[in-house]
Amino acid sequence: MKEGPNISFVAALVGVPARANMLCALMDGRALTASELAQEAGVTAQTASSHLAKLMSGGLLSEEKQGRSRYYRISGADVAHLLEGLMGIAARTGHLRARTGPRDPELRRARLCYDHLAGELGVALFDRLTESGLIRNGAEGLRLTPAGRRALEDFGLDLAGLQQGRRPLCRACLDWSERRSHLGGAVGKALLEQFMRRHWLRHEKPGRVLRVSPAGERAFRAFLSDPVG
Repeated sequence: MKEGPNISFVAALVGVPARANMLCALMDGRALTASELAQEAGVTAQTASSHLAKLMSGGLLSEEKQGRSRYYRISGADVAHLLEGLMGIAARTGHLRARTGPRDPELRRARLCYDHLAGELGVALFDRLTESGLIRNGAEGLRLTPAGRRALEDFGLDLAGLQQGRRPLCRACLDWSERRSHLGGAVGKALLEQFMRRHWLRHEKPGRVLRVSPAGERAFRAFLSDPVG
């Protein structure tokens, strides 16, 4: 019997359409109730409960209790990274759902990928940070350069604090719509929080769309032109 990670078990959990719909509904970082996830999956409450139990036992979801309500969320950034990668593969290989309505271009422009910026704007940010020499992909993986550390600290990021966490500072995340990388990891999360704190972006609830404000349009043009400042 072979030893090591049981890929087929995880694939089977994600591979059921109702469970895949539930997981995708949680990709904006929210916690949702079982009834809300049942609606997203298009199944009955009883069927949703069975699916949620399997996702919980498989470690893909975590549960939070608040009063009499139970909320479910993706258990970690690594699960979100896996899902975004699968979305990218599905898009590249032509396994796409029918496009729906005028919100689709907005979803492609800027959206949440769990807790960091994705879409055209996220990819443009990743490209510019790379081109400017602020992040570099080497043998040890994606990392901040000394110039990158200075620039991001000047932008308001607490890199010393971020390094105390267990999450990698920088991580390349395959963008499902652009099929190129955007920036994940602790820095990706902190940058998105800073963009929202400065009112460049706001979360268009419910869903994953991030709306760029008029001031944000100007600020992003300047930031992408010269991220060093």
